[in-house]
Amino acid sequence: MTVTIYDVAREANVSMATVSRVVNGNPNVKPTTRKKVLATIEQLGYRPNAVARGLASKKTTTIGAIIPDISNIFFSELARGIEDIATMYKYNIILSSSDQNKDKELELINTMLEKQVDGILFMGGNISEEHIHQFQTSSVPVVLASTYDPTDTIPSVNIDYELAAYEATKSLIDKSNKQPALVGSESDTSVNALKTNGYLRALKEAGIEPDEEYIYKDAYAYSTGIEAMEYFLKLDERPTSVFVMYDEIALGVIHGAQDNGLHVPEDVEVFGFDNIRLASMIRPKLTTVVQPTYDIGAVGMRLLTKYMNDEEVDENNVVLPHRMEYRDSTK
Repeated sequence: MTVTIYDVAREANVSMATVSRVVNGNPNVKPTTRKKVLATIEQLGYRPNAVARGLASKKTTTIGAIIPDISNIFFSELARGIEDIATMYKYNIILSSSDQNKDKELELINTMLEKQVDGILFMGGNISEEHIHQFQTSSVPVVLASTYDPTDTIPSVNIDYELAAYEATKSLIDKSNKQPALVGSESDTSVNALKTNGYLRALKEAGIEPDEEYIYKDAYAYSTGIEAMEYFLKLDERPTSVFVMYDEIALGVIHGAQDNGLHVPEDVEVFGFDNIRLASMIRPKLTTVVQPTYDIGAVGMRLLTKYMNDEEVDENNVVLPHRMEYRDSTK
């Protein structure tokens, strides 16, 4: 049977209020009484009920974190930043994967609120009006991480995705004055739309008319990176460089090229985005946009704690710096 606070109080011959004060670290308990209660807790194996404590204090010290895919290396690194700061501030995390499905995202937000979390850290794809409505009517603070809100109404932590994609594409154009191919998922997700805009801005600035055949929109994982490269090889004139929206997909692009007898970067250059750990493990090592993944999670979590504790917030929408890491997949 589950041991309750009542059982501890009865066994220690004290009031339930005294047990509660001991459990919550209240200093207003005699040392001898505290020692007796702690010994009884140990003897009975009592574990405080976080939900019950939350009902009393109106806080559960629990955070809801919603991410698209926990198996994705990028989001697992981001989750590490969230977890470390949550632990520092003594918060527990309920982590859920949404599969970047809008209906599931909205359902998970409601589920988190039903679990009485103190705040929500949300990572997703396209932020719709329904998302904004749910966030604005939420009973607890919400912060977005690596997720762009076009309305700038929800607190967030990101990098300048448009500028980063522009700089990566421009570096490829500067070497050949040719259009690099673009590989990624559909640009209706907010972050991908910004990356696409940066890519197109670099083309326009260089006076290059975009060739739609060089834009592959159906890549979302490693295997589809291989498929993208195989698609380019069937064109009358294949691209000599490829800008890829995510490193994991870029690894597939490199292997797709190598599987078909091409050499990277001699025959085709590949530029990634994120700087996941595998970027420096693959051969050739991947040139990529360095997105401070861990920091985005950590800063996002810290921003959320400020809102939850009514601390002063200097900046609602934080933009962290990015940089380019030139390795061996480009010339």
